[in-house]
Amino acid sequence: MQACDSLDDWLAYLEGLHPKAIDMGLQRVATVRDRLQLVPSCPVIVVGGTNGKGSVCAMLSAMLVAAGYKVGTYTSPHLLHYNERITVDLHPVADEKITSAFAAIEAARGDISLTYFEFGTLAAVSVFMAAAVDVMVLEVGLGGRLDAVNAFDADVAAVVSIGLDHQAYLGDTREAVAQEKAGIYRTARPAFCADPEPPQTLLAAAEQTGCDFRLIGRDYGFARNGEGQQWSWWGRDGARKHALPIPALRGAYQLGNAALAIALLDALSDRLHVPLAAIKRGLLEVEWPARCQVLPGRPVTVLDVAHNPHAAHVLKEALSQMGFYPQTHAVLGMMQDKDIAGVLDELAGLIDVWHLAAPQLPRAATAELLQQQVQQRSPQARCHVHDSVAAAYQAACEQAAEADRILVFGSFYTVAEVLAAREA
Repeated sequence: MQACDSLDDWLAYLEGLHPKAIDMGLQRVATVRDRLQLVPSCPVIVVGGTNGKGSVCAMLSAMLVAAGYKVGTYTSPHLLHYNERITVDLHPVADEKITSAFAAIEAARGDISLTYFEFGTLAAVSVFMAAAVDVMVLEVGLGGRLDAVNAFDADVAAVVSIGLDHQAYLGDTREAVAQEKAGIYRTARPAFCADPEPPQTLLAAAEQTGCDFRLIGRDYGFARNGEGQQWSWWGRDGARKHALPIPALRGAYQLGNAALAIALLDALSDRLHVPLAAIKRGLLEVEWPARCQVLPGRPVTVLDVAHNPHAAHVLKEALSQMGFYPQTHAVLGMMQDKDIAGVLDELAGLIDVWHLAAPQLPRAATAELLQQQVQQRSPQARCHVHDSVAAAYQAACEQAAEADRILVFGSFYTVAEVLAAREA
């Protein structure tokens, strides 16, 4: 058995434990789950999708906490601290609780090799069970069908959106991706899709599973009340919720995410009563960093982890609704295995000045590659290449006028390095 003194020691150990960083499949994690007797007795909500799943989890958790429930929330990845992934009542759990769970998993796994994410998923559920939470909100890491989170049966499940990302694991078409994501649905249990135009493969998978399938626009939906700061939700059997506040998370697209969160709670209303006041409070108080997050101060700085074309399109729409800025300075860092061209196709037209850098990890795209991709789309683009994301952000701050806007995007790692630089 490995002996580790701290959470950092454990994480370093886990990073090198399994021969692959990603190893899709449930047999190994399910075996260790059973050895640890990790069978939640509380409701489990599982949220998957290409983009938006973290925002939905954040809204769900905020509403449930406002209703007085003890809520365990598991999301990934983290920005600055691993504990961000495992929270109880929206607060990151202490290092000792995570390391204690890791030690139990290490003792139980024997010769079974687990990935970093599989260890974390088992640890999260173990922590939540030890804390006796009233409900678990679990975000799928990658795909759905073979993701470690899917080792735990969802009482209600949702696929937020379907786009192309992680093609090496999920396939090169929306049809293939949708089939993988539908793997979180369970027979006879409520199963939602918030993508208004889901591929036929998702509909077929839902039918084959025999779940209680519910589609946005058909079985539930929302309507904004004119130009005001309120909206309405509707569901099955005449269910209605009126005079809802616009979510604290920026972007018009967040109304769809909020509508899904309310629909998920409505489907569990026989086990979890969440009054309208708690729903409203959750919408007003929800926080989810680095999703079109605007930092205080001038020039305006916007953080967004958008790293695929679907997320970039959503970000473009949100930026277009922010008002006028003389110039937008971008701090961009991406992974070389992402669709860099697709992301830039969406956002290049909004950027006046580029500050390019590679995040500090081996699979990051070089700043020179990013520059090449930018100039293919905008030959006259003003591009600056930097040795680090922190240096790129500092240069953007120095060059931007007070009335300008700085956009930091392209990867969780890019945003994390900017946040770390700001804390330094």
